[in-house]
Amino acid sequence: VQLQASGGGLVQAGGSLRLSCAASGRTFSSKAMGWFRQAPGKEREFVAAIRWSGETTYIQDSVKGRFTISRDNVKNMVYLQMNSLKREDTAVYYCAAAPFLTTMTTSYDDWGQGTLVTVSS
Repeated sequence: VQLQASGGGLVQAGGSLRLSCAASGRTFSSKAMGWFRQAPGKEREFVAAIRWSGETTYIQDSVKGRFTISRDNVKNMVYLQMNSLKREDTAVYYCAAAPFLTTMTTSYDDWGQGTLVTVSS
């Protein structure tokens, strides 16, 4: 699966952004999809993931209640709706595909190029 993330940008604290991930490939609808982020000087961390069917999602505790992951298997798209953004959400955000629903970075086989989200105070 080839992935391309978009939708990043500069936003003030408290604002919202929606990230999109466009996927190509016939296996997309069978893949679990995840969003990860990497802040400067820090390791890449899990943010959210969604099962192939869309029925189950995992959300990192620090963004729970603010971020929502969703997918559209007809359009081959995955989304990350980010509300009430904080400065600590500043990072490069990546979408990724895995054969099963997991929070483990190493289980994701395919990665997009990343999109930068900058939250200003």
